[in-house]
Amino acid sequence: MDLVSGDEPDTAPTVEFEMPRVTRGPGGAVPGARPPLRGMAADPRVPIWIGRAVMAGVAGIAIGAWLDWRLGVTAAAIVAVADTIYRSRTTSVIPAHVRVASAQRRTRRRLLLLRLSGYASLSCRAIPGSDSVIDHLVIGPAGVFAVDSERWDRRLPVRASPGGQLYHGPFSQRERLRHAMWEAQQARALIGAALGEDVPVRPAMAIYGPVVPWISVRLDGVDVFAGRRLRRYLRRRARDDRAQRLSYAEVRDIFMAAAQALPPAR
Repeated sequence: MDLVSGDEPDTAPTVEFEMPRVTRGPGGAVPGARPPLRGMAADPRVPIWIGRAVMAGVAGIAIGAWLDWRLGVTAAAIVAVADTIYRSRTTSVIPAHVRVASAQRRTRRRLLLLRLSGYASLSCRAIPGSDSVIDHLVIGPAGVFAVDSERWDRRLPVRASPGGQLYHGPFSQRERLRHAMWEAQQARALIGAALGEDVPVRPAMAIYGPVVPWISVRLDGVDVFAGRRLRRYLRRRARDDRAQRLSYAEVRDIFMAAAQALPPAR
């Protein structure tokens, strides 16, 4: 959805709000579609794939020229499989900062599909006075959500302990959950001050990579779910909180206040 400027003070940021087209730029809720080739060029796995293809090609050509082309094809396949297995066991294919950006892009694409359902969002918004960034502030009929996008190693399982804690393999995510809760609390305070009324903000975490063995679960005050289930999560929240549903006008007003209170991250 586009954001159309309303009757705001001269000092307020110019934002547009309109259903259902989307034209906002960087930092807005839903960026325009990127050309497929450009997206592929930005994928950090491309150099790995190229290197694997080169090694397999060299092995295939050498064996094929020396013995037989069929053996060359077999040798190329063996090299490619061996390199894949070796990297999966010894390295993390994608650096941490790239995993974060990749997870954020995935969530933005899903939010793009939700605009027709009445959802607006602001991505990568800084919390003034801190180094923290809210990945996605989502505003729609189901309420207001501070969504943290995470891309984790798919080789390690995700589980919840009987005490309500989140684990990725043997590693506790207690601090990550606490930080997500803190970000939501900061967003609530800042938006409430800008709007002049209290606006509850629900913390959520969207996980990409490993299998998440539940649809949605609340752990240490934070809703945790697989990123691919974002639409389903919001639908469930809207169904469970029918009395708290936001109108189009409320979504617009909260969005305008949030755009003013939470500046784009530098």
